[in-house]
Amino acid sequence: MQSTTITDSGNLAGLLQRHLTEARERGLIPLVVVLGPTASGKTGLGIALARFLDGEIVSADSRQIYRRMSIGTAKPTPEETALVRHHLIDFVEPDEPYNLARFQREAMAAIADIEARGKIALLVGGTGLYISALTQNYSLSAVRPDPRLRDEMEKLATSEGVTAVHEQLSRLDPAAAARIHPHNLRYVIRALELANQAAQQEQRPSAKAGGPFNTLYLTIDWPRQELYDRIEQRIDRQMEQGLLDEAKTLLSRYDPALPSLSSLGYAELGTFIRGESSLELALAAFKQHTRNYAKRQLTWFRRFPQVYSIPGARLQEFIAALPVKKV
Repeated sequence: MQSTTITDSGNLAGLLQRHLTEARERGLIPLVVVLGPTASGKTGLGIALARFLDGEIVSADSRQIYRRMSIGTAKPTPEETALVRHHLIDFVEPDEPYNLARFQREAMAAIADIEARGKIALLVGGTGLYISALTQNYSLSAVRPDPRLRDEMEKLATSEGVTAVHEQLSRLDPAAAARIHPHNLRYVIRALELANQAAQQEQRPSAKAGGPFNTLYLTIDWPRQELYDRIEQRIDRQMEQGLLDEAKTLLSRYDPALPSLSSLGYAELGTFIRGESSLELALAAFKQHTRNYAKRQLTWFRRFPQVYSIPGARLQEFIAALPVKKV
């Protein structure tokens, strides 16, 4: 990955304008991608960019798709969605199957609709596989079961434990690994089948060619310890906002083995709700697992060819410098 730091807020506006001009010249759809690890400030930056560009946001977050999981997935607030129209959030039931191919199809449809109405699409989120599948034009067909992979993973689980299988998924698809509990071996193996196909697509040049987008990647760069501090502070706020009650309600209504409820926060708090750990230990695990997830996200984002970064310490300055486009 080649990373370029944007040192001046005026340079950001110029970069965006050049991106739009280049897209028109190339006959492609302009797409601004705001990516980054959890708690880095993507939501606020995405909204500011969308208001500056007269755009709409397509979420690339594999957890914000689920209904009734607003606090734990840090969804945009009603006040934020009133400022900018958001797509692909809060529209899937927690027990409803959802996969990469469906995301790619629905994100493409949302972007086509945004473009047809003369708006600019912004893809905002931290699920690297979702972003790659869309911007690198993965060719995703229905993924059939892989008997050889299943046999290998079941043998690995027997010999080394289910966490060894889960670690393989973490390397290929950290977002799926964060959603699925290591003990849910059937879901972990199925996610590995999907991730393997996506990895094979990424290795084929033809899978990346012919995409309809002129893509600009933006991220927010925080020193690692500051990012970890932000993660812990956000989790503390989520608890104050009622995350424990949200988790109790969901776990009383749905199977805790569902991929949605294996997400960060719900899985760890579930151990406290079921009397398997103290709240203090559950929160410590929640924070540690989220820090680990952020590290895996950062590793994934190194796959992208050219990313422009905004210094985290100056994020609010950059946001304040973006005027709202008059329409």
